[in-house]
Amino acid sequence: MSPDHPPGLDPDRLRGLLDRERPGLVRGPLTGRLIEGGRSNLTYTVSDGGSTWVVRRPPLGHVLATAHDMRREHRVISALHPTDVPVPRPLLLCEDEEVLGAPFYVMEFVEGTPYRTAEQLAPLGAERTRDAVLSLVDTLVGLHAVDPAAVGLADFGRPEGFLDRQLRRWGKQLDASRNRELAGIDELHATLGRRLPVSPAPSVVHGDYRLDNVLIGDGDRITAILDWEMSTLGDPLTDLGLLVMYSIPLELPGSPISTTATAAGHPAPAELVERYAARSGRDVSAVAWYTAFAWFKLAVILEGIHYRYTLGQTVGGGFDRIGDLVPVFIEHGLTTLQEG
Repeated sequence: MSPDHPPGLDPDRLRGLLDRERPGLVRGPLTGRLIEGGRSNLTYTVSDGGSTWVVRRPPLGHVLATAHDMRREHRVISALHPTDVPVPRPLLLCEDEEVLGAPFYVMEFVEGTPYRTAEQLAPLGAERTRDAVLSLVDTLVGLHAVDPAAVGLADFGRPEGFLDRQLRRWGKQLDASRNRELAGIDELHATLGRRLPVSPAPSVVHGDYRLDNVLIGDGDRITAILDWEMSTLGDPLTDLGLLVMYSIPLELPGSPISTTATAAGHPAPAELVERYAARSGRDVSAVAWYTAFAWFKLAVILEGIHYRYTLGQTVGGGFDRIGDLVPVFIEHGLTTLQEG
């Protein structure tokens, strides 16, 4: 296979579509490469030698790949692009599976770096790392300040009963991958259910908001929020709880879970919560519940990966250690609820 022709992307077919739909955009033959690091949907950069764009499509051979997923991602960034929320400019949505074998969309390429580990942040130094993480909070406040109806997203989700549905959804996910005893996970799930908080007014929720899902550009400012596949209308504090969870240092040598929380200068979780509360005006008194829910959700995701590993369905290295992490996440979830 040609290096200019990664799996799932046919540059010639893509160019033919772009020439028809956006004449004059592409000035020469396209080459493409897969961007590593995505969790599910595939991301490619494509270039004509002068300009660069980004293509997003579902995983190869994914039986549940529907136009719906790509349409949702394209819809949310299209709605947010005219606002102050930093997202790439969308260029084209293609739901014709004849072109690349699945629905996809094309957006502008945005300069910036996704920081996935404390080691990658180290060259920035403590002060710049602190500024980058605080800007992560400020950008989240900006996202949650967008009026969904004003940008055409009033029907983007079902906010009523959002937390209850989320909890049931992840409980079902857990049941689907149970093949060993996990001390405390049922207690964590049940306690979350008993203490369900009352949600504030709904907002656009990213669903996987953390440092390595944004690009940091010049001046350590956030140039784009990426990976909108989990986005919906719902409880904004679920985004905050996840951000807090990822900001708690985990001393797990050799862990395949990316964490930036141990980087010098990384603000403590309490400071992130206080900053969010001050800038958003929201009541964050139930943040312990949302953080514990994030620990539970990640425990379920990791257990699912471990389950597939035991069935021989994972590809690549590091999966043998995933199972050992699950009890750590359960313990953190229970402790967070007790302290909250």
